[in-house]
Amino acid sequence: MRNIFLVIRREYLVRVKKKSFLIMTLLGPLLFVAFYATVFWVALGSVDTKTVQVLDESGLFRNEFKDSETLKFAYLDSSIDSAKAKFKSSEANALVYIPKNVIKEPKSVRIYAAKNVSMDLKSEIEKVIEKEIEDIKLGEAGITHKILEDSRVNVNSETISLSEEGEKTSSSGAATVIGGICAFLIYMSVFIYGTQVMRGITEEKTSRIVEVIISSVKPFHLMLGKIIGVALVGLTQFVLWILLTTALTSATSVVLNNKMSEQSPEVALEMQKMQNGMPASNMPGGNVENPVAEVLGAVSSLNLPLILGCFLFYYLGGYLLYSALFGAVGAAVDNDADTQQFMLPITLPIIFSFVFAQFVLRDPDGTLAFWTSIIPFTSPIIMMVRIPFGVPAWEIALSMFLLVLGFMGTTWLAARIYRVGILMYGKKVSYKELAKWIFYK
Repeated sequence: MRNIFLVIRREYLVRVKKKSFLIMTLLGPLLFVAFYATVFWVALGSVDTKTVQVLDESGLFRNEFKDSETLKFAYLDSSIDSAKAKFKSSEANALVYIPKNVIKEPKSVRIYAAKNVSMDLKSEIEKVIEKEIEDIKLGEAGITHKILEDSRVNVNSETISLSEEGEKTSSSGAATVIGGICAFLIYMSVFIYGTQVMRGITEEKTSRIVEVIISSVKPFHLMLGKIIGVALVGLTQFVLWILLTTALTSATSVVLNNKMSEQSPEVALEMQKMQNGMPASNMPGGNVENPVAEVLGAVSSLNLPLILGCFLFYYLGGYLLYSALFGAVGAAVDNDADTQQFMLPITLPIIFSFVFAQFVLRDPDGTLAFWTSIIPFTSPIIMMVRIPFGVPAWEIALSMFLLVLGFMGTTWLAARIYRVGILMYGKKVSYKELAKWIFYK
């Protein structure tokens, strides 16, 4: 055991002290927060106000185009030829021409511009014209605008989980997002850190350093120490990413909330309501929907301690299972180029797991979801997709038990290959040769 701890300590410290580790650990959260902060900042930033001239020969849309912060409308009383001639010398961004027969021929509307107009501007103009024409035709049929508005219903259902603890509000949207993120992190970590184990073993074998190490450490202890050491590096990076991202996100959200409050009094009222812990109905203007509050409420409805605990277990279990196989490949070959022929059988289950996860999100309690969350080679990713939706305790326990057995099996298999291949040089290894190594005494 002492030798294993020495190998773990060496593998951990060597990787943690690298500049690349420090840079990626600090740069990852910064890039993540900077990306989303930039998106929000651009969305909240000022947009140039556009001026649109409207030539309405029908006289039906005189007061229908409403000015906004981004659009200003100016109505013209002239012929279309005169309007087009003056438009070229004006500072207007677009000229909308609505002919007299627009009711019978709605496609006769024309939008003139020095350059192509944006899709948003085109859609806004078409929406106003379509709505007015619909209202006119409905009025002729005896249906008023009030009747039409009363008939429109927006259904926004609330999902509630019925459990032994009683009724509890749930969110399928939040479960989908959290499950997808956890599955993606495990998918990436298995590839990244498993490959590090394989390359580390290959480098030591190529440089013949391993011959010196094996003289004082058993091959199995060396392999196990490398696997656990790299796993601890991955956990350290994940923990630092979570802490740094949380701190940066909190600071960024304060800045963005202040900017949102400056631009919209309604948002300011909502923020005040959230800080006081009051429901929306208790605040003036509290009927305003706040997407941030909705997201926080949806996430809080999930069993976050269970999700976090299972994530750590399945991250470690999935990594340990696959890294043992990656380590066996590294010991069996002499250079990185030869690893490709043995990588496919290892990477296919990981890729299939990520593909199956898309279908499991649609039916988290289906037959495919059950079996793929039980099989050790696919359970780390699939089970993390299912857990936010709610999984029976016996299924989680069975999945964890089989994953532990799977890790023990792959470690035994990898150790049999490792003990022979680590000192094998100058020989092209095949699958048949690997099978012989497994049963060597």
